[in-house]
Amino acid sequence: TVIVQCGREISTEELKQVRETVETFWRLSRKELVQTVCEHLGWHTASGSNKVDAWLKLLIRLETQGLIQLPDKRGNLHKSCKQPMATGATELREPIMGKLSDIGPVRLRVITEKEETSLFNEYLSRYHYLGYKQPFGYHLRCFVQSQESILGCMLFSGAAKAIRARDQWIGWGANERLRNLSYVVNNGRFLIFPWVKVRYLASHALGKVARELGHHWQQRWGYRPVLVESFVDPQYFDGTSYRAANFQYLGMSSGKGLVRQDKHYTTSPKKIFVYPLVDNFREVLCSQDSVGRAVG
Repeated sequence: TVIVQCGREISTEELKQVRETVETFWRLSRKELVQTVCEHLGWHTASGSNKVDAWLKLLIRLETQGLIQLPDKRGNLHKSCKQPMATGATELREPIMGKLSDIGPVRLRVITEKEETSLFNEYLSRYHYLGYKQPFGYHLRCFVQSQESILGCMLFSGAAKAIRARDQWIGWGANERLRNLSYVVNNGRFLIFPWVKVRYLASHALGKVARELGHHWQQRWGYRPVLVESFVDPQYFDGTSYRAANFQYLGMSSGKGLVRQDKHYTTSPKKIFVYPLVDNFREVLCSQDSVGRAVG
């Protein structure tokens, strides 16, 4: 039986190396074992770090098929998400109103400090209609900020696993999608605070995303994405700000998505918006080579 993981066919020799590694280092925890396998077989992400989550899934599959025996679990690799408690730090403020020119230059400020991260999470939990959800894998938290005030929040993380309209528009088959999905970034949360009533601020902030996200992502994670996507629920929003920022509307999602192989979820259909961050985005996303892509 051919075993494929993330668009890559696992050879007989690689399976042999996996078995030998598992048997040799049986005292390691699962997390340590996965790191070791990644090092031995050179399976890395676009940023050059070990592809831990994909390899862990593969090892679990191999154990299920009786091909290897993994060490017992020593606790979860990922912490469960807890909704932040509302504090006085995120109470409603005095209204900020007017035109863009009234509030001065607006910027996207990437946050990494623990205190600001907690504040960001609390804002989303309190004021975004979807609440807060712990991002998985590579992600960026950004404040939308003027010189005097924080005006909103933007959260970016990994792209949706499989969306038919997007994948057809890119020209993806299943293997190309699995191989190059990390070069697409999802704008999973976008919040302008309810007390901020500045016309065109949302589309202005999205325009900043189009110009700056690639740089910020590369600074944080060591590689440059080529496409940003976002999904808008028409029950709540029309997507006017995305259109005004020249995001391309691809149509509606089916309301069904792929979590992992043969595992699906159901949700309400969403409007799909995308924005290419580089001119040769299709060349990068349809590349057969997992290293050395020329992005630009």
